[in-house]
Parts: sequence; C-alpha cells; structure tokens
Amino acid sequence: MKLYLDPGHGGSDPGAEGNGLSEKGIALDIALKIRSILTSKYKNIEVKMSRTDDTTKSLSDRTNEANAWGADFYLSIHCNSFNGSARGYEDYIHSSLSDNSVTAKYQDILHEEVIKFNQLQDRGKKKANYHVLRESAMPALLSENGFIDNAQDAELMKQSSWRQKVAQGHANGIAKAFNL
Repeated sequence: MKLYLDPGHGGSDPGAEGNGLSEKGIALDIALKIRSILTSKYKNIEVKMSRTDDTTKSLSDRTNEANAWGADFYLSIHCNSFNGSARGYEDYIHSSLSDNSVTAKYQDILHEEVIKFNQLQDRGKKKANYHVLRESAMPALLSENGFIDNAQDAELMKQSSWRQKVAQGHANGIAKAFNL
C-alpha cells in the first residue's frame, strides 16, 4: 500500500494560527508521527510525504507528486480555525463522491479510529471541493484535527502526547482500511 501523507501548509504558508500555535507545525508533527507508526509497525506500506520539514509546496505540486507516484491513498493533515468558539474534529472527502464510494468507506473507518483517540468533539464526516481531494487520482481524505483558535483545542494541540494519540488514530484507521 502506498500512502501519500500531506501535512498541510508549510514554509511561507503558516495555515491557521492561534493561541501561540501555527497549523503548519502541528500538521507536520502529527504527519511525522503517523509515518513513524506505520513504517515501524507494518511491512506492507510505503509512505511518501509532501514535506518533512518547514518548506513551501504548492497544492498542485502535492497532488501531481501523489499522482505520479501512484499512491493508493492521499491523507492530508490539518487543523481548523473559525472564530475561537468552534471546537472539534472533522474530516472531508470530495463533494462529488457518494456515501457508498470506496473513499467514503475509508472515511468511515478513519473517522471512527481517530475519534477514539483525539478527545475532541465529533463534528462529523463532511464533503468539500478542496484541491487535494479533487485533483488526486486516488481516494483522498483531509482531516481537521481541532480548532487552533479555540483555547481548549489548542491546549490539547500543545501536548506532544496528544499529537501522538491523534497520529495513532490515523495510523490505526489506515491499517484497518487497507488491511495492513
């Protein structure tokens, strides 16, 4: 199984910011932890990351790389922001997909596994027309791991142990979805 793992934003694009945190750093740390869990626990998986440090990479560069590599699944890691009052976890697949699609089945599995670990309010499984979901040639999921501008979610994000749990939930979901 070939997983293209995409920590959102990076470099000159910090993503969402709040409570002394930057989305690009939280997303990268969670993604690196996901890669570590998957590559140390499972033999039948290859992980390619869009970035492994604080570098800038365009959305089209990310999806083109995943498509050219022939990834089996595209996982994009993010955190959200709204107005400081919103909290919780949600994930997205492309808006054109049916609830019976293969991608939706993967979303069901990953969502259930991440929610077991993340201590966040469940905001549900959603659909959107995001570039990485639309332009990837393989099933793709984008996870929003809490609201960085919410004080309670941000307190969790600041903890390495919490980021490890979130990574474990994602890794468990990938392992279950792809029979690793």
